[in-house]
Amino acid sequence: MEAKTQTGVEDREQGTPVAVKGLKKAFGTQRVLNGLDLSVRKGETVAVLGRSGTGKSVLLKLLIGLEQPDAGSIRIRGQEIVALEHDQLDQLRIKMGFLFQQGALYVGQNVEFPLRRHTKLLAAERSKKVRELLSQVGMERDSEKMPSQISGGMQKRVGLARALALDPEILLLDEPTAGLDPITATEIGKLILNLHEQREITCIVVTHDIHAAKAFCDRMVFLQEGRVSLNGTFEELRQSRNSFVIEFLRDAA
Repeated sequence: MEAKTQTGVEDREQGTPVAVKGLKKAFGTQRVLNGLDLSVRKGETVAVLGRSGTGKSVLLKLLIGLEQPDAGSIRIRGQEIVALEHDQLDQLRIKMGFLFQQGALYVGQNVEFPLRRHTKLLAAERSKKVRELLSQVGMERDSEKMPSQISGGMQKRVGLARALALDPEILLLDEPTAGLDPITATEIGKLILNLHEQREITCIVVTHDIHAAKAFCDRMVFLQEGRVSLNGTFEELRQSRNSFVIEFLRDAA
């Protein structure tokens, strides 16, 4: 339940930093989202699961303003972001971290980029912050390497460090364990769980990896036909009689 406070705005900001209602999005004749409703409580980690093409990654792009919905409401920290001016949206994004799949800069430069763009930190202060962030994800010795010189798992770690650079309140992760071997995927999952516990960040994780979702998410949400069909904890969903959910969860039981 949402935290009860004196004002509705405060309640949305403090209790439900992400609230989506009636969200619709189509690309040409393909309807991707069809009236999706979703709310995420402060400090909660929610996994968004479903078949390919069900709008999971599109949802993240809508939440961060990289795409505009055809209809519906998106409230981030109590603020309606649909139709926000670019400068206003840019300011809101400072409170949000997004895990990018790849980067073209050196490891250290990649992590420093948001600090250089959005803060007034001096060069020495930025360097110190970068070292601290890379240390948190076990990459402090690799700051001068290019992405092509490090493994897929290490690239995910760098992406996490960059996403955390501005101390976000909300973290959006798009397939954080995709393409990784099981051992590395488990390591990334543990890293996300540890970072979440240390920082108490609100997280939305798009993933096909049910093992990872079970390990570090408080709640799972399944998308079908552009809407949330089921949501709950792993144990709650395991009781579902939905054939798709039963098949999806079978290997993680």
